[in-house]
Amino acid sequence: MDPRRVEAVVRRVVGRALSERGRGASPRASGVHVEVAAGAPDRPVGDRPAGPSTVANGDAPRAGGALLTADALRDAPDGEPLWLAPGTRATPLAQEEAHRRGIDLRVGSGARAGEALVVAIGADHGGYERKQDVARWLRALGHRVVDLGTHDENAVDYPDYARAVAEAVAEGRADLGVCVDGAGIGSAMAANKVPGALAATCTCEAMARNAREHNFANVLCLGGRMQSAERHEEILRAFLTTPEGAARHERRVRKILEIERRYTGTARELVRVRPAERGD
Repeated sequence: MDPRRVEAVVRRVVGRALSERGRGASPRASGVHVEVAAGAPDRPVGDRPAGPSTVANGDAPRAGGALLTADALRDAPDGEPLWLAPGTRATPLAQEEAHRRGIDLRVGSGARAGEALVVAIGADHGGYERKQDVARWLRALGHRVVDLGTHDENAVDYPDYARAVAEAVAEGRADLGVCVDGAGIGSAMAANKVPGALAATCTCEAMARNAREHNFANVLCLGGRMQSAERHEEILRAFLTTPEGAARHERRVRKILEIERRYTGTARELVRVRPAERGD
């Protein structure tokens, strides 16, 4: 049978099922993602949890793998991410149930505990003192620091150091980058001109987590004169311990890179980094 006809039938079934559950075939129902598998038969995920499993580069679910059913979400906590084994596909009803309960379905294992990262750091004179703090925090967490300057409080130009950090990340010499200037804004502007850099100015932990999970940011920019050292340390920890999110976020980030490619004629491939989750 034509896969398009199969998909249409499945959508009608999903709409009927949702209507029976009292929500009706609303626009939300019509937006349910349906994947038509070919080849190997589907293997439903039974009562066992869809446990975490490491997947290189955070691959999206592949057709023909295990199925996550709505019943399997019964014991999953609301509002929390659920990591699925590679190749797992969620049924339409499972996707609707996850959406209703705020469960973010992700493929992979998230952060790998104990993983040390290479972090490039840079600052102008307004961020020098806080850069020294950042270096100390990173080393205490077990990460390797590449300090690209500046190395004193003499006046310098922040774009030079933001560019150096962004290039180190984009070229693969560092996993992540941290830039500090007076406000954290100019460095982000400069860093984002480097193809492959995704820099975000973050002023709280929630922004840092969002920048990593939703936007795949690989360069954190801080305003050395805007917040306390304690707040910056919290922001840094949140940035380091949050992995990139679900496949839907990657699709949107790739659109950012496509804009870059349209205007510059070049854009580096999206590099996924899954930082370590640390309890210290």
